[in-house]
Amino acid sequence: MRIALFIPCFVDQLLPEVGLDMVRVLRRLRYDVDFPQEQTCCGQPGFNSGYWNDAKPLAERFVRIFSPAEIIVCPSGSCTTMVRNFYPQLLANSPLREKAIEVGRKVFEFSEFLIRVAKVADVGASFPHRVTYHDACHALRELGIKQGPRDLLRHVRGLELVEMPYSEDCCGFGGTFATKFAMISGAMGDTKAGNAETSGAEYVTSTDPSCLLHLDGILRKQGSKVRTIYLASILAQTSAASAATARDAKKTLTPAEQ
Repeated sequence: MRIALFIPCFVDQLLPEVGLDMVRVLRRLRYDVDFPQEQTCCGQPGFNSGYWNDAKPLAERFVRIFSPAEIIVCPSGSCTTMVRNFYPQLLANSPLREKAIEVGRKVFEFSEFLIRVAKVADVGASFPHRVTYHDACHALRELGIKQGPRDLLRHVRGLELVEMPYSEDCCGFGGTFATKFAMISGAMGDTKAGNAETSGAEYVTSTDPSCLLHLDGILRKQGSKVRTIYLASILAQTSAASAATARDAKKTLTPAEQ
């Protein structure tokens, strides 16, 4: 299976290591990875802000570029949701609507791909730290992703997974919400950062690096010792023994575990 990478704008511009770490994990599992260089924004900021006429050409461009792909993997539940769940609505009057639905069926958030498609929980990672998990809104509420990332973390050697209070509560980022309603966004972020502190974790991770960018700024401003790290950046780290395990005998999920 050849994977086409769908890299969100904020990852491309601000967190390129997120994309690189995702590729490291996929290649460790012996997948061929391709990056369609013509890709641009999926149109989510314009769509969420009500500028559908501006978002529509971006969505149509995305569909044309990714239509040939066998499968598409993205390091963001938010952007995955845009393509899978909202393109049919945005492109309701477009000749590309049916192709958009087809593309939507092929796009997966990174942890979702590992658990539901690759059926792998142990990717040979090693990260000897205490970690808590933030349920990002789009991944949880639109894609139904909850246990998968936790299963991946539980199989990381040396990692202690601890739950923070109210892990399902929004962090306050919400894309353009953070700029339109900065005071509300900041207050929500303060609460989420406090919950991460309460867990006693060294790191907070999530399926959405955009949430982590928001939390990172708040935690640093508060002088917290808690740091943020994207899920793939944990899974990309290995010891010699764990890397050998991933190469030689990757753990496949049983139907009951999926």
